[in-house]
Amino acid sequence: MEMVVLSIHLLVCVSLIGLVLLQRSEGGALGMGGGGSGSLMSGRGAADALARMTSVAGGFFLV
Repeated sequence: MEMVVLSIHLLVCVSLIGLVLLQRSEGGALGMGGGGSGSLMSGRGAADALARMTSVAGGFFLV
């Protein structure tokens, strides 16, 4: 049983690291500047999905 929990924890750790590394950097101003109107909705859906998956993986990590 301990080995199963350890294996699941290892998978969650690796996926959490991968998800954090996949996210796009907001820059030094923490995303406050923004871009042109053409970039308003370009990659936001993918960024939201990555952020949601990172939050879920972080929750599993804490449990």
